[in-house]
Amino acid sequence: MDGLNTNLNLNEGSTVRVMPNMGDWAPDNVPSTRRKKRWRWFAVLAFVVALVAVVAYGYWMYTLMR
Repeated sequence: MDGLNTNLNLNEGSTVRVMPNMGDWAPDNVPSTRRKKRWRWFAVLAFVVALVAVVAYGYWMYTLMR
């Protein structure tokens, strides 16, 4: 009954250069969930700031041409 057991080797079939370095208990140099959440919010904030800058520049150009 080989199909009932779960294969816990998630790196099976991938090339060596994409496998993470394994530490004692877990992969090394893998970002934590907290850090990933922080970077997701940073990306949203950067997008909003860029959008505001583009809209403000467009409005400024519109007022100059009026």
